[in-house]
Amino acid sequence: MTSTRFIRRRPISSARAVPAPLPAMRGVYWLICLLTAVAFLLASQAAWARSAPESFADLADSLLPAVVNVSTTQTVKADSMSGSEELDDFFNEFMNRQGRENKPRRMTSLGSGFIIDPAGYVVTNNHVIADADEVTVLLHDDTELKATIIGRDEKTDLALLKVEAGKPLPSVSWGDSDNMRIGDWVMAIGNPFGLGGTVTAGIVSARGRQIGGAYDDYIQTDASINRGNSGGPLFDMNGQVIGINTAIYSQSGGSVGIGFAIPSTLAKNVVAQIRQFGKPKRGWLGVRIQNVNDELAEGLHLPSTKGALVANVTEGGPADKAGIKQGDVVLRFDSKEVTASRSLPRIVAETAISKKVQVVVWRQGKEMTFDVTVGELTDDVEKAALSQPEEQGDTGPTEGKIANLGITVGQITDAARSEFKLESSVKGVIISEIDENGPAAEKGLQVGDVIVEIDQKAVGSPTDIERRVKEAKKNGFRVVTLLIYRGGDFQWFAVRVDKS
Repeated sequence: MTSTRFIRRRPISSARAVPAPLPAMRGVYWLICLLTAVAFLLASQAAWARSAPESFADLADSLLPAVVNVSTTQTVKADSMSGSEELDDFFNEFMNRQGRENKPRRMTSLGSGFIIDPAGYVVTNNHVIADADEVTVLLHDDTELKATIIGRDEKTDLALLKVEAGKPLPSVSWGDSDNMRIGDWVMAIGNPFGLGGTVTAGIVSARGRQIGGAYDDYIQTDASINRGNSGGPLFDMNGQVIGINTAIYSQSGGSVGIGFAIPSTLAKNVVAQIRQFGKPKRGWLGVRIQNVNDELAEGLHLPSTKGALVANVTEGGPADKAGIKQGDVVLRFDSKEVTASRSLPRIVAETAISKKVQVVVWRQGKEMTFDVTVGELTDDVEKAALSQPEEQGDTGPTEGKIANLGITVGQITDAARSEFKLESSVKGVIISEIDENGPAAEKGLQVGDVIVEIDQKAVGSPTDIERRVKEAKKNGFRVVTLLIYRGGDFQWFAVRVDKS
């Protein structure tokens, strides 16, 4: 006979009574619970940020069909290739012996791209298809299609192609590159060395990289990127495109773990405009700018080095019409803070044309706000002539030595205009001698430079310069700001008022 064991449970009514906490203790109790929950959430988030995916296989499998190989064919003359990397000296000599030196030859190049719309729109780099006679897209299933170039943009190195497949194609979607943090995992797919769909993975190594372009804001990654990867996508772990692989840093031509990708927040807008207009349409402010360093900030009485210093204002441009002047420092544009000069062109370019925005500038020791109607940046306005400087101040001696700056200056003569190739519109005082141990030489000023303004006030004689320097020293300032005209452009310099 088997026995059954019963476990007797204590009646609820007989459980030991626990006294209710006092009101003060109750508050402490709930505070502890809240802090514990917050700590748990933060720890979970930190653990998630540090964790690596077990495998990229599922993600790669879903994305590979939307990544394509892009090949181009170009006809070039033989003499244009002579001595190039494509032909060595021996091959050049052989071709010349055959009497074929003047015959055109066909060249091909390979790159990558990705389908951003099932209708057959393909995004790639401009340099992949530049000067191409024919563009061919090879799909993941080896289907080969001729591509039409919808439009391209040299400034951001982007291009949009269109293929006709007769059916919807697998595609990918844009992600938000602004959400990517340094250390986040990313995956690149492309066509390195013509090998076809190749998957590599890494992390975001850095952000905001600039390698020479006005609109550069590259994502840096250590995911392997080689020749042929150009134009291919950089994915986040959600399978969205957060970058377009464009360049590598390498002395050997192979990947050394430093690759650059155009961020999706920039590429998305450019591609959309190319699709609609055949080319991008960018906002235009009509100024030339430069960085604000520590000494310029001191000379302009700025609290920090943030902002973009206006070196020149295009006559009749949006900034000129609004009242912005040379020497102003742009601090905010359309509610966006201008942390450095290089950020301003991109902010303006991404602003809608004809939009009325507020621009906050620093002028003569205080902030001023201007209403600016954004113009459109075209080839014509980019080539527009530089505006004339303001009228000069009082005249005086034709030449004089400014000991505090270590320079000798004089009036601009016809001989000086000829020697230094100065346009008739350029006005100011020309530097004729420089003390090689003086403050001006230390900052890189040269004989032939024209001083247009000092501390944002026009000068027309050595007397003007001497007076401005004395005013600065009297007011306790260690540096003066000089607006210099050199080689067809304006630039600001901050120079100490004496060597000490």
